[in-house]
Amino acid sequence: MIQLIADSGSTKTDWRLTQDTRVLHQFQTEGYNPYHMDAARIGDSLRKYLLPETTAHQPQQIHFYGAGCGAEEKAAVVGDALKSIFPAADVNVNGDMLGAARALCQRNAGMAAILGTGSNSCLYNGEIITGNRPALGYMLGDEGSGCHIGMALIRLFLYDEMETGLRERFLKRFPLSIADVLHQVYRVPLPNRFLAGFSKFVYQNIDHAQCVEIVSNSFRAFFKHHILRYENAKQLPLHVTGSVGFYYSNLLRRISEEQGIALGTVTETPIAGLTLYHIGE
Repeated sequence: MIQLIADSGSTKTDWRLTQDTRVLHQFQTEGYNPYHMDAARIGDSLRKYLLPETTAHQPQQIHFYGAGCGAEEKAAVVGDALKSIFPAADVNVNGDMLGAARALCQRNAGMAAILGTGSNSCLYNGEIITGNRPALGYMLGDEGSGCHIGMALIRLFLYDEMETGLRERFLKRFPLSIADVLHQVYRVPLPNRFLAGFSKFVYQNIDHAQCVEIVSNSFRAFFKHHILRYENAKQLPLHVTGSVGFYYSNLLRRISEEQGIALGTVTETPIAGLTLYHIGE
């Protein structure tokens, strides 16, 4: 059986082409979020970038997990585009949260979370998602995410509450005025990406007490509003994927222990776990 497995965000898609228990090929294309791209545009991109990577091995089964694919009608947009290119393949499209749960928990019960530019989480019984806290996006939620961390940092800057040494480092890296920040947040598209960009600065200055406090408080909010609201949360392991969880894993483990939650696997991306999940079927 030749399988094509994909984990897609809004920016990029990781692909693995497998045969039985072997990985034949791995590559990346642009991301395919059906909230941002229609079926025609997705199809055009897949023909341009995906087809050349699969000419030697036509997939018989496709497992696509993507941001924006949790709703059935949105999953159908991506599914129809894939079927137009691989009409003989069995195509399955699911949301990125189920992909994260399968990658992290495999066939065991647990809690799974995505901590990247945004955040999301779920309760998983080893087969399906049985609980999912609302993912409110960067304006109302996204606790524990790069955007949430970046927003906390920029708020310190705007309110002139950043300690002198950190402020000097910040302005050397980002010579911004208050007007510049407000323009980016309120006038320019995708302000969540702008705000999440400051998370890297926090990571690079994690020796500073204010940066430690920002990340710790963001993780505490994530546990309070999401993880601790799941039934039997303290009896199940929590597994995390995403760049924020991965790069701040030491702090994440500290806050997890503080909250009485057992933190298990932490990965930067779910694609390796998804490949293992489907190869093992």
